Amino acid sequence: MQGLYTPFELLGRLLLGAIFVVGGIEKFGAIEGTIGYMASAGMPSFLAYPAALFELVAGLAIVLGWQTRIAALLLAGFCVLTGVLFHLKPADPMQMILFMKNLAIAGGFLVLFRAGAGPLSLDARRR
Repeated sequence: MQGLYTPFELLGRLLLGAIFVVGGIEKFGAIEGTIGYMASAGMPSFLAYPAALFELVAGLAIVLGWQTRIAALLLAGFCVLTGVLFHLKPADPMQMILFMKNLAIAGGFLVLFRAGAGPLSLDARRR
């Protein structure tokens, strides 16, 4: 039965990591838009570059299963932080859905932090 879980662990990592890999690439591809969005939320514009890099690198770490527990914990915190900073607007139902999405993704990362990457990962190859 345990072997049945292996492809699902990989799929879960791919689904969780993909949103950040794509998001990081898109932020770099339209960095001026990212800077503008961050400025509209009162954030310093210079954080756009580190945010894009973090999303890309941490997302790839999750997808590849490399340093998974660390990446998952950092991404869980990132999801909560960005949810609070950018989406916690109780008067706006759409923003509240995005806030709850961020919390749900953070929950998935906390489960991944606890469970680890599974056998189809770079972490497993290192052991």
